[in-house]
Amino acid sequence: MSRGDLTEAAWRVLKGLLPIEAENRGRGRRPEQNRSIINGILWRLRCGAPLRDVPPKYGSWNTIYRRFRRWSEAGVWETVAVTLA
Repeated sequence: MSRGDLTEAAWRVLKGLLPIEAENRGRGRRPEQNRSIINGILWRLRCGAPLRDVPPKYGSWNTIYRRFRRWSEAGVWETVAVTLA
């Protein structure tokens, strides 16, 4: 775990707020990899770097972008903000 990544306690709270992805959705990152995707989103927000510069340990920059966009459109981030506030 790198500095700035989600702690176990933070992940336990956050994972219940994320949408459940379909089991047989084909290619791409599985829902159990959401933690690394969120760590990639947090890394990008902390650093202000372009998405293409997100370290590969967090996953593909394109996967991180698509998941962030999909969750934004679904209102997931507002739910997270309200719950954590």
